Amino acid sequence: MEISGMYPIKAPRSVVWAALNDPDVLKSVIAGCKELVRDGDGFTATVVAKVGPVKAKFGGRITLSDLDPPNGYTITGEGQGGAAGFAKGSAKVALEDDDSGGTILKYTAAAQIGGKLAQIGSRLIEGTAKKMADDFFSAFAAAVAAQPAVATSEAAAESDIAAQSEMVSPTLSTQTPPAQKGLHPAIWITGLVVVLGGVLYFFMKE
Repeated sequence: MEISGMYPIKAPRSVVWAALNDPDVLKSVIAGCKELVRDGDGFTATVVAKVGPVKAKFGGRITLSDLDPPNGYTITGEGQGGAAGFAKGSAKVALEDDDSGGTILKYTAAAQIGGKLAQIGSRLIEGTAKKMADDFFSAFAAAVAAQPAVATSEAAAESDIAAQSEMVSPTLSTQTPPAQKGLHPAIWITGLVVVLGGVLYFFMKE
C-alpha cells in the first residue's frame, strides 16, 4: 500500500531543515518516541505506539539514500515490536518553497507489516496513520513558528553550511562525526518515519 501527504509549514525551508535536525524539537512533538540514537550510517529509534487493541514498544533502524539537502532524500526503515509484529518500508521526502516564503513538505511512502498488526483492519490502520501524521506536523509547525527569529536564523545558517559541506564531500560526516555541531538529517527523518502513520515502521498494510 502506498500513502502520500503534503503539509504547509510557516517557515523558510532552511529554518524547517534546521529545526528538523533539533532533537529537542523532535522529542517534544513525536508521540511515543522514547529514544533516538546514532548507529553507524543511520539511526535506531524506540517508540511506543498503539493501534486499536495492540500496544507495543518498537525498535527500528533507519538509513538514508539519495540525500540532497535541503531538498529531498529516500528513507528505508524496518522495525520489530515483539509479539505485536514487524514492519519494513521506504519513503521519499521532499521540502519545497511556497509562494509566501514558507515550506511545503511532501512524502510518498509504502510499507508492509506482519504479526498481530497485520490482523488489524486496514481502515483502522490507515486512520491511525493519518492521525499520527497530522498530529506530528501540526505540533512541529507550531514548534517551528514559536522559535525566536534570531535562533531560527542562526540555525538556518548553520544548516546551510552543513548542507553545502555535505554536497561537496558526502562522506565527511561519516568520517568525522564527533566534530559535527548539529545532527545528521537522519535523526529527524527517524521522527518522520515514526509519525507518518508508522508508514515505515508498523502500521500500513500492503
